[in-house]
Amino acid sequence: MAEWQVRVVGKASEIALADWNICAGNGHPFAQGEFFRALEDSGSATARTGWQPVHLVADGEDGRPAGILPCYLKTHSQGEYVFDHAWADALERAGGRYYPKLQAAFPFTPATGPRLLLRDAACAPALIAAAEQITTSNNFSSAHATFITPEQQPLFRDAGWLIRMGEQFHWQNDNYRDFGDFLAALSSSRRKMIRKERERAVAGLDIIHLTGAEITESHWDAFWTFYQDTGARKWGQPYLTRRFFSQIGETMGDRILLMFAARAGQPIAGALNFIGDECLYGRYWGCTQDVPFLHFELCYYQAIEWAIANGRARVEAGAQGQHKLARGYRPTPVISAHFIANAGFRQAVADYLGRETRAMIEEIEYLDAHGPFRQRQASEAQN
Repeated sequence: MAEWQVRVVGKASEIALADWNICAGNGHPFAQGEFFRALEDSGSATARTGWQPVHLVADGEDGRPAGILPCYLKTHSQGEYVFDHAWADALERAGGRYYPKLQAAFPFTPATGPRLLLRDAACAPALIAAAEQITTSNNFSSAHATFITPEQQPLFRDAGWLIRMGEQFHWQNDNYRDFGDFLAALSSSRRKMIRKERERAVAGLDIIHLTGAEITESHWDAFWTFYQDTGARKWGQPYLTRRFFSQIGETMGDRILLMFAARAGQPIAGALNFIGDECLYGRYWGCTQDVPFLHFELCYYQAIEWAIANGRARVEAGAQGQHKLARGYRPTPVISAHFIANAGFRQAVADYLGRETRAMIEEIEYLDAHGPFRQRQASEAQN
């Protein structure tokens, strides 16, 4: 077994883009080096904002990265979407210090994806061990890998990290021919509800889809206005800077689907999506005019239509939101892994996660059984 040497890199741009993307593969837009560079170069994910890059890199015999574990030193828990504020409060009440902590994540992005970017899978244990070593040697409370893929979960579990289950609502493409085919799978009452919502949402509006070179700076200016409004209401201030959007438009335009609702040629609402090989990822939305059900139209129904037309297996429309259930999005488990340095604190967290996981499994099963799909309702009635 190779003796892997793992080094710390302070910026994504210090790793050659080709080397990063060979490790990341091409299937997931948020794993790409262009995405991390845009976050950091734009001032969105930096030490100033509480996201100090400390990317871990294992080099191969050829001197090029064989694996990357993108990490950030965090001084808060904002922008993560796996909530550990109660853990922080408990440790600090007991006289400990929770922050800083080490976070392996796509910053500000609650999307399941590879946390370990691997050209050579054999270096994965060394990258995980390096994260643990950095945590313990610097007296950090913990290290976290959020929204990990099912394939990578055993790597963290086998290393002794605690596994946490959360819940999101994802739309699954059951080989639908078109949106009408999808509606046919729903109960009559849900079909009627969705048709009425769509009619009211688009009355007097034009829906525009833009990607690649079609997206101009004026489009980003319009979307920035929408994003600022939503960010101010949700988080107090937006996580991302205006420069971030220009940079991803320039470097990742073919992985972006920008949707606008326009009235008399003027955008009044927008939704930003990222295109993966298997999934359409809905990320941000905002508006300057309050139109009933327009949020559902741009963020959910338009995304479903696009995914069906373009052969994507699912739509991930962001964190939380049980209102998605009635609109055909199914409860789906999402997984994170946690390394807790202090043995006593680790046991307390493990006990909590045992109870939380059981409750989460029951909730997902219940919501899925009582969802809007005809087949599920018929099965529930027979039982």
